[in-house]
Amino acid sequence: MHHPASYYQQLLTRYLDGNCTPAEVEELLAWLNTPEARRAALTTMQEDFERSMSTPVSVPEAMSNRVETRLLQEISKNKVVPMYQRRRNKWLAAAAAMTALVVSAGYFIKHHRVQSAAVQPIVHVTDIKPGSDKAILTLADGTQVTLDSAGHQVIAQGGTQIKQKNGQLQYVAGTNTTQAVTYNMLRVPRGGQFKVVLPDGTTVWLNAASSLRYPTAFTGSNRIVEIEGQAYFEVAQNSNKPFIVQAGKTTIQVLGTGFDIMSYPDEKEQRTTLVDGAVKVISGKTEKILKPGQQVALDNETGVATVQDADVQGVIAWKTGFFEFDNVSLATVLRQLGRWYDLDIDNRFLHNNSRLGGRISRNLPLSEILPMLKSAGADFHLNGRTLTVTAAEK
Repeated sequence: MHHPASYYQQLLTRYLDGNCTPAEVEELLAWLNTPEARRAALTTMQEDFERSMSTPVSVPEAMSNRVETRLLQEISKNKVVPMYQRRRNKWLAAAAAMTALVVSAGYFIKHHRVQSAAVQPIVHVTDIKPGSDKAILTLADGTQVTLDSAGHQVIAQGGTQIKQKNGQLQYVAGTNTTQAVTYNMLRVPRGGQFKVVLPDGTTVWLNAASSLRYPTAFTGSNRIVEIEGQAYFEVAQNSNKPFIVQAGKTTIQVLGTGFDIMSYPDEKEQRTTLVDGAVKVISGKTEKILKPGQQVALDNETGVATVQDADVQGVIAWKTGFFEFDNVSLATVLRQLGRWYDLDIDNRFLHNNSRLGGRISRNLPLSEILPMLKSAGADFHLNGRTLTVTAAEK
């Protein structure tokens, strides 16, 4: 029998309190394996934690991250990647996607008694801190400027002023519209992220291992930029001057909107996800027009483009400080970790078909991320900046 999500949320609450019968546990398991369970489970578990943490507590952020992670490892039945969210300087935690990161979906509920999930230490690891605000700006004359979260400076370039402050770059275009068009390149290395406000007011967030090439003034009939890697755009409205993003062989045309594009050369697909507004994605002879909440997935090998519904909040989680995985391979997870923690990943000896999911803070050090992935049947060894991944010993 199919019940509304509220019924299963109540059932999940009873389960967390230890009040479910065996039949109800099996019913809950069946529901948790359905796509619609994900957000409802997050809501229920977040509410559960809010009740238990309703007393305001002031804790340093780094310590809070660690405590929340440990708590979630205890209650997430040993096979779920913990995830949490901070609001108004209070602890909040949610083990959303309850079936996420479960190698065998049935394992989660069938081992429903709370097990002390002792975190296996990673042997011989010198810990690696998470990424931070940093980038390299290449000016039109080839001059390179190193940027970080602490820098405060004003760079003059022709008739344009560039202000750097608090991990953000902002362009202030001059009034001379006849000046020659020059281009800048903003490169974000592995282990970095950065935000730039373009001369027209468009804001771009760049993820790790990404680059953006753009003019210092939009003087023509179009506003054209080039992207490699991943970026989120909030495009300034100008119906007379369309905004165009070139990403490899793909062109995204937009008037004013918010959208995310993921175009890493080492990924199987290029993905454009629309948050609001409207965009047209053009690749060769293929044209796709997206509605909010939709995504174009373009296969980099075959060139086939598919429009599908997207979990928008999951797609842009990186922008708000999280990794979010939804039924992805371990190799996909490792590629993201490699970019954010500036790692070379060696997984040539790993033959693993596990599908993973979950939400993890990008503010945690690497030593707290890797134990969460051990349920995928992998062992990790870190040597300098090279992470070697092998099949776990049975």
